Amino acid sequence: MIRADLPELTAFIAIAENHSFTGAARLLGVSPSALSHAMRNLEARLEMRLFNRTTRSVALTEAGEQLLKGVRPLLHELAEVVNEVTSTRNMPSGSIKISASESSIKLLVRHVVPGFLKQYPQIHIEFVADSRLVDIVGDGFDAGVRVFDDVPKDMIAIRFGQDIRFAAVASPEYLRDHPPPQVPHDLKAHRCIRFRFASGAVFRWDFEYLGQTTSFDADGPLTLDNINVMVEAALGGIGIAWVPLAQVADLLEQGRLVHLLPEWGPVYPGVCLYYPANRHPPLALRLFADAVRAWASQPPPAP
Repeated sequence: MIRADLPELTAFIAIAENHSFTGAARLLGVSPSALSHAMRNLEARLEMRLFNRTTRSVALTEAGEQLLKGVRPLLHELAEVVNEVTSTRNMPSGSIKISASESSIKLLVRHVVPGFLKQYPQIHIEFVADSRLVDIVGDGFDAGVRVFDDVPKDMIAIRFGQDIRFAAVASPEYLRDHPPPQVPHDLKAHRCIRFRFASGAVFRWDFEYLGQTTSFDADGPLTLDNINVMVEAALGGIGIAWVPLAQVADLLEQGRLVHLLPEWGPVYPGVCLYYPANRHPPLALRLFADAVRAWASQPPPAP
């Protein structure tokens, strides 16, 4: 039976995540030569190369990628089990790494995180803003935040926030030179600000009104991968942006943007915190999930 020691696997993950023997050695408090020797021994026992090494870079081989994907969540879960045992007699501690959209992070940071960290000061939360639909287990995350319809079926999902309504918006300056669209088809004559996902796909504009639906491939002079920058582009008079209504509500009220085709804006289920149902969640994640659930269960503020 081929054996791999826990320290070797911990070192392997550190090298893979740092893309460097030197960086991993500094993190682990050992010498680069000792780390290199340990990896050579591990590769010899496994009879496979885990890293492609050059004088400037370290990259995982296909076998190394496969080992990392399988081992990283297991070691993380082991560390959390140990942490949970010790937390029964101490203040809860641990780390949570969450993949989320930028707007979702802002929502949680505003409404959940301050009180949670005040109650559990030994817990550390790391948010990674990403528009991709990542594999949270394979990519080393404890949880994700995405629109409910995009969450895999084998996940526990906790809905929070309001449903998402999209809106076409433009500045008064832009509309002085371009007649406002009356129906979605009119957008073909306008300069549209497009959104591109990290996957490379361009976000389609879907409209719905009184049972009628239409889908539109926007065309225009500018493509971005950040909703906030799209809003800035619309404010600058570049064109029409297709963005969540909640993100521009204040600007619409101030008159800095104009809501176009308001009756055509579709509504999508809101976002949710999700994590694997088939794994024992770390204590820190369970506590954070409880905090999100408690906030989501509160009645919405009066208008």
